[in-house]
Amino acid sequence: MTSRAQPDRVTSSDEQLRRTELLAGAVVALRELSGVITPLAQRFADRGHSLYLVGGSVRDAVLGRLGNDLDFTTDARPEVIVEVLGGWADAVWDTGIDFGTVSAAKADQQIEITTFRADVYDRVSRNPTVTFGDTLEGDLIRRDFRINAMAVRLGADGGQEFCDPLDGLGDVLAGVIDTPASPADSFNDDPLRMLRGIRFVSQLGFTLSERTLAAITEMAGEIDRITAERVRMELDKLICGEHPIEAVELLVRTGLAERVMPEIPAMQLTIDEHHQHKDVYQHSLTVLRQAIDLEEDGPDVVLRWAALLHDIGKPATRRHEPAGGVSFHHHEVVGAKMARKRLRALKYPKAMVDDIAQLVYLHLRFHGYGDGKWTDSAVRRYVTDAGELLPRLNKLVRADCTTRNRRRARRLQENYDDLERRIAQLQEAEDLSRVRPDLDGNAIMEILGLPPGPEVGQAWKFLKDLRLDAGPMSREEAQAALLDWWAQR
Repeated sequence: MTSRAQPDRVTSSDEQLRRTELLAGAVVALRELSGVITPLAQRFADRGHSLYLVGGSVRDAVLGRLGNDLDFTTDARPEVIVEVLGGWADAVWDTGIDFGTVSAAKADQQIEITTFRADVYDRVSRNPTVTFGDTLEGDLIRRDFRINAMAVRLGADGGQEFCDPLDGLGDVLAGVIDTPASPADSFNDDPLRMLRGIRFVSQLGFTLSERTLAAITEMAGEIDRITAERVRMELDKLICGEHPIEAVELLVRTGLAERVMPEIPAMQLTIDEHHQHKDVYQHSLTVLRQAIDLEEDGPDVVLRWAALLHDIGKPATRRHEPAGGVSFHHHEVVGAKMARKRLRALKYPKAMVDDIAQLVYLHLRFHGYGDGKWTDSAVRRYVTDAGELLPRLNKLVRADCTTRNRRRARRLQENYDDLERRIAQLQEAEDLSRVRPDLDGNAIMEILGLPPGPEVGQAWKFLKDLRLDAGPMSREEAQAALLDWWAQR
């Protein structure tokens, strides 16, 4: 891979060696995709146009983490891109064509090709006046960060030329996130870039440059121009990154959290009842970290949000007790309502809102277990209330143990081990995941001589509660209990 001239920069021999190693790694990564990118470059060349791999795809190739989403840029106009892809791609989508973007699928690669852009922003919304550009350099300088402003020119013969006029590779080497132009100009154009910068901290483990950090802190209020849906997408990518703790701390430090999820910084005001952490906020970060350690199949966005938000009800329920100390009675109830309200405001899907709120609501239930003193009925209700969330609730409860008292921590974990054993035993005997009354609605109507209506539902609930308390019953036992309950009404 040849390299186009970069800005004047004094580099040590070690840094130059590292640059060479990173570019060599990128060559290997792109060579594996030659069956896709070389024929595509040939098709553009046949039409007299250049094609560049660009942005996050180049960054990830350099870092050795290139996935199956490929971003390209070209001097060809959108209608030409559609023609070039026709007959070659497995599928083509032109839903973004008004913005110069055409998407396609080829083999197992998702492809997005955008015409050079030279947009102008109105600085009221984040919507640019789309203007097509004529140069690669002009396209790169309008991008969000220098680490995303690198490109590789793809030759029809398979050749590759690394183009880095803004020295994004230098930022990659330094592990720094900085803007091509001044941060203030960049964020005024598109305030979502502030969240994106912190999201890259989470995903890449990089740090914000001093001027970028200062600009985000000063301009945090500009995020109010961004729609809830776009904010939500960035927050989910941030919480699912490899370094979400650092990213959440930056959200709070810069003031962005106060604008998009104020319940998080609000926890800094509340010292936990055991005085084991600086505040509930730090405790929640620890729980998030420990929940991540318990994940088995990659990032679990529901578990991670539940871990971070599980104690957001504490500030509102904080009470100073007469004998000293602090209590937070019913903070799980208040917290579940708060989580539901915030997630709805951010336009989260209903199912996800319900799951996170339910985990927040249930996270304290285990602490009544007390050395195996729950009845089988209490265990059944715990499992039934958790439903499909039980595996996540198990992880959340274990992660919520942050005491520095080793003896207490060991006892809590042993108690939860015991609860899981009891759940497994009852599950094997009774199939707790399918707990139902021993009589269905039709049987209830037949036995009591009722038409469909609310009384049938009341009888069903009685039998369901009876099933949870007493375990499985025969039909005769259930019928006798139902008739006795009906007679006493």
